[in-house]
Amino acid sequence: MRRLNPLILLAALVFAVVLWQQHTTAPTNTTGPTTATQDGTTALPGFLPMEARATLEAIARGGPFEHSQDGVVFGNYEGLLPQQPRGYYHEYTVETPGARTRGARRIITGGMPPVVWYYTDDHYRSFRRFEMNR
Repeated sequence: MRRLNPLILLAALVFAVVLWQQHTTAPTNTTGPTTATQDGTTALPGFLPMEARATLEAIARGGPFEHSQDGVVFGNYEGLLPQQPRGYYHEYTVETPGARTRGARRIITGGMPPVVWYYTDDHYRSFRRFEMNR
C-alpha cells in the first residue's frame, strides 16, 4: 500500500481550514443607513450594485418578480445570519448583467414586512447588512 506524503496532507489541512474560515465569516456590518436624495429616491449603500434598486423596488411593491424563486424562504443553512425561526428570511435575485442564470447576487430580508436586510454577491458565502429607510 502506498503511503501519503505528510507535506501533501499538511497542505490539504491548511487549505481546508482557510476555506472553512472564509465560509464561516460573520455578516459585515452596514456602511450606514440609506438616505433620501434630492429627487426623492433612496440612496443605496455603496456596496450594492445598481441592479439592486430594481430588486428593492419589487420587494417594496410585493412583486411581481422575474424569477419564481424570488420571495421563497431562505433557510440560512450556512448559519451566517443570526438564528431565527424558519420562514423569517426570504431571498430575492439581484440581476447580474450578462449572466445566463440567476447569478450569485441576492438580497435576503428578515421579517414580514422586512426589518433587516442583507446582500450577498458570492452566493451565500458572505453577507453585508444594510438599512432601508421607510
